[in-house]
Amino acid sequence: GRLSKYILWLSHVGYVSLLKDFVESEFFVIDGDSLLLMFLDKETQYLNFFYQIECFLQDFTEKGAKYVIAFFKDAEQMYFPYPHFLFLRTALIEHLRHNTSTTVHTEFSSCLSSKWEIFLKKSYPYFIILSDIGLTSLQTDYLSILIAHSLSKKINVVLASGQEYDILRVYGYHVQSVYKHRLFFQKVSYTTLFHMEGCGCYPPGVRQTVHLLKQLWPEGSDIRRVVCVLACAVGLKIYSNMLENANTSMGAKTESKPLSPEAAADLCRMQCLTVTFLLHMPLSQRAQIRIMKSCWTKQVLPLIKMVCVLSDTNDWKLDLTYLPDLNDDSLLINLAHYYEVKYTEGIYLCSTNEYQCLWDTVTKLAMKYSFGDAFPIRKTSQLFLEQEQTLFRDCEEEIPNIGLISVKSDLVEDYAGDVLKDLPVLESNDPAVTSLIKYKEFDELCHWHSGRPLTEEYERVQCNADAKSRDPKERRQIQKLQTFRHFYGSTLEDSTSKLIVRQDDVSGNANAAVKKTQKNKAETIAEENNRRLKSKEEKKEHEQWKALCIPTEKEIKANLTVGINKLEKFLKTLKSKSVKFSVEMTGLSACLEVWKEHCREQGNKSKDLRKAVQVMRRIHILLEKYQDLLEKQHLQKLTRYLRLLGFENLACSLSDSTGESNNQNISNYAIEVGPARFQLQYMDYYLLREERNDPDPRVQHFIPDTWQRELLDAVDNNESAVIVAPTSSGKTYASYYCMEKVLKTSNEGVVVYVAPTKALVNQVVGTIYNRFTKKLPDGLVVCGVFTRDYRNDVMNSQILVTVPQCLEILMLSPRSQKWTKRIQYVIFDEVHCLGGEIGAEVWEHLLVTIRCPFLALSATVSNPGHLTEWLQSVKRYWQRAENKIEGSSTNSEKNFTRNCRVKSKVQEQKKSYRVRLVLYEERYNDLEKYVCSLKGSDFIIEHCHPCAALTVNHIENYGIPSDLSLSPRESIQLYDIMVKVWQQWPRAQELDPEEFVCFKNKVVIKKADVRKYEQELKKELRKWIVLGQRQKHLKPKPVDCSEQEKWKRFASFVDKLHEMDKLPAIFFTLRKIFHRLRFERRGYLQQMMALRGIGYHHGSMATKERQVVEMLFRLGYIKVVTATSTLALGINMPCKSVVFAEDSVFLDALNYRQMSGRAGRRGQDMIGNVFFYDIPLPKVERLIKSNVPQLKGQFPLTVSLILRLMLLAAKADDKADARAKALSVLKHSLMSFRKERNAEILKIYFMFSLQFLIKEGYLDQEGNPIGFAGLVTHLYYYEPSNFVLVSFLVKGLFHKLCQPIKGSTVFSEDVLEKLVLILANLFGRKYLPACSMKYKCIFCQSKVFLEDLPEDFADAVNEYNTKVEENFAHFLLTTAKLADMEQEYRLPLSKTDFTSKNWHGSELASYLMDNTKSISAISPFACLSGVVDNDLFHGEVINKVSNFFMEGRILLQFNKNNFFFFYNLLASV
Repeated sequence: GRLSKYILWLSHVGYVSLLKDFVESEFFVIDGDSLLLMFLDKETQYLNFFYQIECFLQDFTEKGAKYVIAFFKDAEQMYFPYPHFLFLRTALIEHLRHNTSTTVHTEFSSCLSSKWEIFLKKSYPYFIILSDIGLTSLQTDYLSILIAHSLSKKINVVLASGQEYDILRVYGYHVQSVYKHRLFFQKVSYTTLFHMEGCGCYPPGVRQTVHLLKQLWPEGSDIRRVVCVLACAVGLKIYSNMLENANTSMGAKTESKPLSPEAAADLCRMQCLTVTFLLHMPLSQRAQIRIMKSCWTKQVLPLIKMVCVLSDTNDWKLDLTYLPDLNDDSLLINLAHYYEVKYTEGIYLCSTNEYQCLWDTVTKLAMKYSFGDAFPIRKTSQLFLEQEQTLFRDCEEEIPNIGLISVKSDLVEDYAGDVLKDLPVLESNDPAVTSLIKYKEFDELCHWHSGRPLTEEYERVQCNADAKSRDPKERRQIQKLQTFRHFYGSTLEDSTSKLIVRQDDVSGNANAAVKKTQKNKAETIAEENNRRLKSKEEKKEHEQWKALCIPTEKEIKANLTVGINKLEKFLKTLKSKSVKFSVEMTGLSACLEVWKEHCREQGNKSKDLRKAVQVMRRIHILLEKYQDLLEKQHLQKLTRYLRLLGFENLACSLSDSTGESNNQNISNYAIEVGPARFQLQYMDYYLLREERNDPDPRVQHFIPDTWQRELLDAVDNNESAVIVAPTSSGKTYASYYCMEKVLKTSNEGVVVYVAPTKALVNQVVGTIYNRFTKKLPDGLVVCGVFTRDYRNDVMNSQILVTVPQCLEILMLSPRSQKWTKRIQYVIFDEVHCLGGEIGAEVWEHLLVTIRCPFLALSATVSNPGHLTEWLQSVKRYWQRAENKIEGSSTNSEKNFTRNCRVKSKVQEQKKSYRVRLVLYEERYNDLEKYVCSLKGSDFIIEHCHPCAALTVNHIENYGIPSDLSLSPRESIQLYDIMVKVWQQWPRAQELDPEEFVCFKNKVVIKKADVRKYEQELKKELRKWIVLGQRQKHLKPKPVDCSEQEKWKRFASFVDKLHEMDKLPAIFFTLRKIFHRLRFERRGYLQQMMALRGIGYHHGSMATKERQVVEMLFRLGYIKVVTATSTLALGINMPCKSVVFAEDSVFLDALNYRQMSGRAGRRGQDMIGNVFFYDIPLPKVERLIKSNVPQLKGQFPLTVSLILRLMLLAAKADDKADARAKALSVLKHSLMSFRKERNAEILKIYFMFSLQFLIKEGYLDQEGNPIGFAGLVTHLYYYEPSNFVLVSFLVKGLFHKLCQPIKGSTVFSEDVLEKLVLILANLFGRKYLPACSMKYKCIFCQSKVFLEDLPEDFADAVNEYNTKVEENFAHFLLTTAKLADMEQEYRLPLSKTDFTSKNWHGSELASYLMDNTKSISAISPFACLSGVVDNDLFHGEVINKVSNFFMEGRILLQFNKNNFFFFYNLLASV
């Protein structure tokens, strides 16, 4: 108990999505015994048990999870008191091994074995799924030790209990391994886990019997036959021996007389008969077998238990396909009942031979024992079943009429008409229809909690921007905020940043074009002045350089690094190209002198080639950027320098003249490395990128790349675009170009910028304030903000910056239609949030409801093609919808649209429905990875080559990730290793850097050339798969250290990075390091740290505190920031290095790429550095090699959303527009794109939701909102609590609770406490694992566990839940006919077929069947455990099953996916 309590409270148990956005390289372990415990139930029939386990595993498999199952040998001992369960365990292991592709490990004796430890170290699973509660207290302790041991080995644990599922994800309780776990396990030593006497030996005579059976059936047989005859023969022999021993020792003292050997033989004959039925009777008929309430008598139970024996049969040819179907207890009871109640001499059985063969084999195996012939089946009149309970179970309750309540709505017909036509509809006089509650129609005229009118005009009358209309205090606040935003924005725009748009006032004046023609003369004068100014500036720069020339040269010679840095800083201040050229030439000469001096000093010793790199770098820059200024003498000088460095071939290619020079000098200063290798290995990140030289008139401050021009073209043509480009590649500039375009066009057009977090919203607002100013009429402003806790100028701004949830409110509001028609462009930043867990569906709703073009930006989307095709299909829908709307609008709608246009004066743009995909994969800076570990008091920092992470297996299955790029140095390393591994490699010569076609005799090798070389090497690598693990030469060898030591030395690690010149850096910990400062409200500690150049950044900080850290870091005052994932999404805080200082379940492929993307500041750093500080090497390798997860979308619908869509369609002024939007949301989910099955599931869910809303009184039969529809839709975020709250209001429970006290205006403490408790139960629940309830009473000062609801409220919740369950059961029965019945007779994972064809082999079989049994919506596998349609109306049956598995194991597979929809409506209070 102490152990499990320790584990629970020490760990931070989080309820998370387990598969994250699962990537192929992550895998986890399922503990086999925990899997068994999840589904063990004495009432569950044998085959149904296997069906449930296969459903569970198949669900993981379908979601793309990779897992292995481990059964520990020691755990077997826990089942000795439960022989039946032990039998199931053995059968499960063999079934998974032989009939599925699942990897099953049984070689580990216990979690303390060295084999297990090696397995964990090598493979480092993502987590282990473990049960926290066993069958006995002994097993619970065993599992607790297993949990503690896993955590101590840095492996996270997921609890088997409390898992929930939807179509795309799995959620569960996740325990993060922390240092305290390792400390705890070191203190407690476990030498042996458990020891029980007499373990693991077979009952006497089993081996001989198996041996004899092998001789009788040498060619093998079906496992069901083998187990049956072995169990009967061995069981009868052991039972006879037991009886003999009992008779001699006990005499006649026994209380209840045991079964005679003859009666036991009768039972075994019936077992053989049962197996005969299993071999021939199809599942469809077995599902119809009568449900018996009878149970075995006490004398029979010991023998029934002994019937379960499974022997070791390795060297024997057995057909193990039907291993999950060895026994059917309900069939055996039915047969026993038949022979007791309807006893007849004859047996009408076609397969008499089969039965005869089985029993004959049993008698042969029994040898000296004689148990009689095969017929008659019963030779004794012994009763096996309890007499008084021998009754058939009657299904007395009548199932109500099956059918749907009809809904007369165009929207419903358009969307789900094709499915509805196949389903029954209830008559108008049916009780379900006549009992519907008739509330008054709902119409919302004012804001639901402030009473403000709900009109767009009211929102805009506010004139938020018109400072004159405010009182001075408020005006001062606005001015302060705007000043801060300007300052915040100025820190975002670096002095060297490439500005995209003009900073001056952008005017939408219609006279601009006229003025332009009149300005010709003025323009010429201005141009002349500019020319004069330029020459004056150039002269000034020349003089400046003259003064600095000699000191700079001296400085370079004194200290090369410092001198070059100063030279480059000076070059950035210059504008004149000719001055820059002379500076570069001087720099080149100085660098060469430094190299010569160094060579003379070193003599024959090895030279520091970094000094030669600076010479070659200057030559590269001169040849590439100043080609037009190079004259003959300059070229000769460069040729001479190249010869001096020993690059004769480069010198020849630069100049045709091969003039001789002093050979002695050449040999003195030559680099002893080939020119191509030198450039790749030593110049590495200094190699130049491909850059265009032709300016683009649309961009003032820099020359855009080709892909950036494509973006500008898309915006100019009003097209939509999906832009996937690495962090800091300059993709967001297109969004500012787009804003400028709309600001120039009119005063009414709107651009909406959607950002995922409030921090990003603030950043964008700051940038907009810094970039744009525009004079607008009173009441209008340039920029507005709308987030959950702050809104300003929403309707009267031209650029609205918002979060997705808030824009969705506007898009689905019937009152905001005029405003939505003004939107010209929507920009979605970090669009990969579409694949997230929380709120992802909102991004989908926005992308499918907007009618204007959009830009969707992201750095991490692995299937951009699929995303673009989906969005293109949405745009095609809108093209058809808009043509239809324009063709068939009613007069009122036409007037509405015309009025909108007159008022808004938004210039009509030519419409385009094209969606472009703009892909750019090249990072400006390469990222180099390092693995750091602590050895003694020193840090080992080793370079980690990306190819070291790849394995043959990985390349075979998934290929090389598209974004696994190598720096030039890493490409050379890879080539060298490949040559070393295979000395006879045919392409070694061709791919030698000196001979490679793109490098040969090339003076300036560029990054693009190196990319081609890298691609060739990767191509070769793919061909090398057959050679095995060729990458081991590149692997670093980190040393493990204690966490205590790691944090103790953290400061020295930062110091080491400072020495290596790798700061500024961001340290990602994914937990908060500064625990003391977590809730700190005094700013002085943060200030004190900032003065020392240290900051921290996490979600619990106040916005102002976070912004201070961001600004100081950008300005360079703070060099070290520790952060959680709050900095991962798009915050502009570039740094030189990123350090991952702690492993976490949240450190996955997506977060790794987002976080590591911060490293390498464009224009400041040539390379970005990523350090892994004490993160297990297998995890590092998986992060490097795994692809970014694919965007699969999210389940897009909820009952509340469907009500919101119906409300929009019913209450909008422009009905056609509203209907088109609602249809778009329903039809275009990413989850169902090109997946018919998912589209059908969504339609069925839509129909269930409509039925629920009509029955609960939120919609009438025309689809119009009634009653409390408005309140429910406002609280959509809290479903199902919004529906429960309304049920409380309707029952008048709040009115009853809040009765006013006479003569008082306040409520009593008791009433207020009850109110808080009720609201906390509805809106503030946080889930804890079930095992934590044991410790409910140990807190004395705080209430960790919510108390139960007051009795009347609890009754109301139960009543609500019962109604939902009944609604769901009724709906299931109505839609059951849509199921694919062929799938229903197959096990989901092993695909074992239990054919549904009827068997006409026996009158007895037809007698055993009950044709009145209704099982239309139940899986035939669940029917074997006695579940029928009626049970769907009993919550406890559904809930009992859903504890096993959230999607409802008793339902047809077709309906499985719908189960969680219903469950989400249940109130778990």
